[in-house]
Formats: sequence, structure tokens, C-alpha cells
Amino acid sequence: MAKQNSDEMSMWEHIEALRPHLVRSVCAVFVFFVLAFICKGFIVDGILMGPQSADFPTNRLLNSFVERWGIEGLAVNATTYDFINTSVAGQFNMHMRLALIVALVLSVPWLLWEIWLYVRPALTLSERKACRGFVFWSCLCLGAGVLFGYYVMSPLALNFLLNYQLSPSFENMIDIGSYFSTVTSSVLACGGVFTLPLVIYFLARMGIVSATFLRRYRKHAFFVLACFSAIITPPDVFSMTLVLLPLYLLYELGISIAKRVNG
Repeated sequence: MAKQNSDEMSMWEHIEALRPHLVRSVCAVFVFFVLAFICKGFIVDGILMGPQSADFPTNRLLNSFVERWGIEGLAVNATTYDFINTSVAGQFNMHMRLALIVALVLSVPWLLWEIWLYVRPALTLSERKACRGFVFWSCLCLGAGVLFGYYVMSPLALNFLLNYQLSPSFENMIDIGSYFSTVTSSVLACGGVFTLPLVIYFLARMGIVSATFLRRYRKHAFFVLACFSAIITPPDVFSMTLVLLPLYLLYELGISIAKRVNG
């Protein structure tokens, strides 16, 4: 643990104080990595390949709307796709990468707790009070973002990209590595985006942004989020709204947080 007055610590003392936190963090990631590597069947077939399956909850829900109301634009991932591997070590490398990503995601609560334990002794009482609940709210935002990316963003993005056709002359032969990158990028990107309220909170605490500033650029933010939602979703209003609404609500939540911080 760091000393209360961090100004009295040398660089080597900081490194020595950080060492046990790094060791415990690496051990936590390693344990989750081994577990994820062993459980490859469940992770690959049950989780990774889920968003492209017609039996995926999101796909079933949207496809049920098609059957009930006949809105063909809502049909997503109703077709079964075949994937190929074009590299000798492609599947093994993907197995390693997937296990590492799963390990990092599952280790987030522990990693954040170790960061908090290291930083806390150097904070004043008022700073500790301001950062109260840092680990809980960070995990909550990241978890909500990961779930949103997995259950909403991934199936909609896959439906658009897998069915996009530049010309009838071209046949899609989808590499499993490309599919893996699309799903993990969607999930991790949403996890990062959902931390926006936390980022705004700390920026407001430092006086960098204010509720007035965020309100002034509200229309610009809405336009950017609308364009982003339109790009990654099928060409219908329902799918676009499904993605746009929570993203815009996060922005509005950030305005409320900045207003409370600035008083």
C-alpha cells in the first residue's frame, strides 16, 4: 500500500508499493485464463457463436415480430452461416485470444479493486468520499455495456455485415477470425461506451466539462450517436432506435451527473 503522503515516496517506493497489487492482478487474470481455456466448448459454441444463431434471444425476439406483424425489416440472423479457417494456427490463436479476453473481462472487478487499494492511501478524506463506490459503479457500467454489446449490438452488426452484398458476383466466405473480431470489438466497445457517465463524473470533478457545456452540444452528440446507430444496424427505424436510445440516455445521465458535481 502507498503511504498517506505520496510526495514523500521515491519512485522505487512507489514501484515496491505497486508490486503486490500487480502480482495479485496477474494471478487473478491467469486463473480466469486457465478456466476460460478449459471451458472452450461452452465459451465458443455457447457464447461466441450465439449472436449469429437464429436461436439467440435477441434474434428470436425480432424474428417473432416479423411473424406476428409481417415487418420483414426486423428479420435478423435467420440464416445459418458456415465459417472457415484460413490459417494453420488460426483456431489455436483464436482460442488463446478468446481465453485472454474472457479472463480480462471477468477479472475487471478484482483489477479495479487492486487499483483502488493502491490509490486510496494517497487520497485525502474528501477525495476518498468523492470516489466512494468507484469499483461498484465501474463494474456496473462495464457489465451493462458488455451485455448491451453482446445481446443488442453484436447480433444487429452481424446481421448487417454478413448480409451486406457489394455485388451478386461476390460470395461471402467468412473467416472465423473475422467473425471473432467483430463480436469481441462490439462487446468491448460497448463496455467502454457505457463508462461515459463515469468519465463525465471525473471530468466534471476536475472542472474540464460542465452540465452547461454538455447541454450546449446535446444536438451534436445526438447527431453523432444517431449516425453511429444507423451505420451498425439494419435499415429500419426500430433497430436504430433500439441502439440509439440507451446511448443517448447515457449522455443525458452524464449531464445530470455533471450538474450534481458542479452544484
